[in-house]
Amino acid sequence: MARKKTFQKPPVSQEMIDACLAYAVSEGDIVNFRFLFLPYSPLRDDSTEDIESQKYSYLWPEDEADPHFERALAAVQQPAVRAHVKAQLEKKGPAQLPAELLLPLADNAVRLGKYTTAAQTYELLRIRRRMQEEFLAEADRALEDNDIPRAVRGYIIATGLDYDYAAFPEPLPAVPNYQSRALMLHAEYPKQPQDCVALQSTESHVRTALGYLLLDAEAAARLEVRPLEQKLSFLETLIRTCDPEWERFAAHYRDACGLVDQLSKRIQREANRAEGVNDTLASEIEAQNETLDPGTIPERLLGRAIPGGEWWQYLKELAYEHPASALFVSRQVISKDEEIIMPRLLHENPLPARLGLI
Repeated sequence: MARKKTFQKPPVSQEMIDACLAYAVSEGDIVNFRFLFLPYSPLRDDSTEDIESQKYSYLWPEDEADPHFERALAAVQQPAVRAHVKAQLEKKGPAQLPAELLLPLADNAVRLGKYTTAAQTYELLRIRRRMQEEFLAEADRALEDNDIPRAVRGYIIATGLDYDYAAFPEPLPAVPNYQSRALMLHAEYPKQPQDCVALQSTESHVRTALGYLLLDAEAAARLEVRPLEQKLSFLETLIRTCDPEWERFAAHYRDACGLVDQLSKRIQREANRAEGVNDTLASEIEAQNETLDPGTIPERLLGRAIPGGEWWQYLKELAYEHPASALFVSRQVISKDEEIIMPRLLHENPLPARLGLI
């Protein structure tokens, strides 16, 4: 009986190994980089997986003339790095990733805004906290020069490198969760109007906003000593940088404010009637033509309706799409069984006007 033939793929060329590793490094892609060293990696000669098959085309470089790829390729082709990679691809146990490539991979991840990847890679190198301090220090120097965009970028990168050591089953990069934080911000119904976040004094509102948006109490505390005007500029730039669709929300917000004005007039008319005060003819005509449903206010804020949506559902959706929106709304009881989220502004606070909310 003839012996069954076994698959034997040709050895993977050094050029292909270099190109795939360099591409992962230039793209700041820790997932693909780690995959290339796994026991079933298509770069291994003893693996049945073929790196040249179409299903692995995502590992091939898209543009070999890209300067970032060229620099990564030069690092991969260093004799010491090649020797290390070769030894790990022939190794039977878990591979030891080359530190010489992890550092540029993390730097490229920062360049591309892949902060969780950068955090994970810097953590592998045991320099994550030091890199955070470096970015914060650079951002503080930018503030000294009043270069707000550079300062905001530095703080975004530094806080993006945070790590969650309480994650299960192992520590992981921290990820923004504004939906939960917004609920915490509005957890208690305000006993009086000035208790809500949106109506805090300007200094207090700015402090709350920085802590909420930066997701890092230590980073926010570094900004405490800065002049109020600089913190306002920082916040405006931070909000617009992190939310490219902010102008769309601002338009929805102004629209919702118009509905709130109508609701306020209705409440005032009802209060006048309760006190026996007659409305003007104009007010009576306006009341007869009025069809305002208070439940449409959160719909206007969000830009769409949530069927049967409660106030907290609208708040979570708003915070997910536009994190800073939670800073300019308040809970409001409309009836015994109904509560909504509605716009609230302190006109003495210059931030809403700078953000186009009024």
